[in-house]
Parts: sequence; C-alpha cells; structure tokens
Amino acid sequence: MILLRQLLGDVLRRLRVRQGRTLREVSTLARVSLGYLSEVERGQKEASSELLASICGALGVPLSQVLREVSDQFALAELQAAPVLADMPEHERLPLSETVPGSIGDAVFPEVKDMVAA
Repeated sequence: MILLRQLLGDVLRRLRVRQGRTLREVSTLARVSLGYLSEVERGQKEASSELLASICGALGVPLSQVLREVSDQFALAELQAAPVLADMPEHERLPLSETVPGSIGDAVFPEVKDMVAA
C-alpha cells in the first residue's frame, strides 16, 4: 500500500538535503521539535496543514510545489502497482467510466479510451 505520509516525508527530506540544511536548522525555523520533524520526514507522523506550511516556509518552498511533487510520486507509485490492462482478461476489465473517477466515459476522454484499448 502506498502511504501518503511516506511520500510527503521523502519529498520534504529531499528538499532539505538538496539545500544542504540540517534537521535542526529547519526545525528551528519551522518552530517544530527536531524529533517530530524527523518523524514526519521518515513518514511516521501525519503532519497537519499548518505544520506543513511552516516546514515549507522554513525551506523557502511553496506548499503547492511540495504537494505537486507528492502527487507526481503518488501517481507513479499507483501506476507501478496497477496491473497492466493488456495482461488482464477482457471480462475482468472495468469500463473506462468506472476506472476514472468523475469521468463521464468516452465523451470526456476519448483519447484515453483509445490508449487503454490499444
């Protein structure tokens, strides 16, 4: 199972290390304990939106950028975990409208249906 808190922690750690900053530096600027920040980076604690905003502020990175990176990583992890449709028997495949939440089928994403069918 893909855990959002682990992906978020990985992104935060990568940003901090890329900047050459220590946990202590960032925890002081973010006004969060060193131990708690460490647990967030290791994916052991769920960070509140307020805490994430504080950490991002300490790193000088917009929260939206962090969330975008997490979203991209999550999408990649989902793709790697998903069975390949070509290897799945036709009777086990869901119609496109059931596999894409919120879609209305062929009318919205005809090119996706063509790619899936290929």
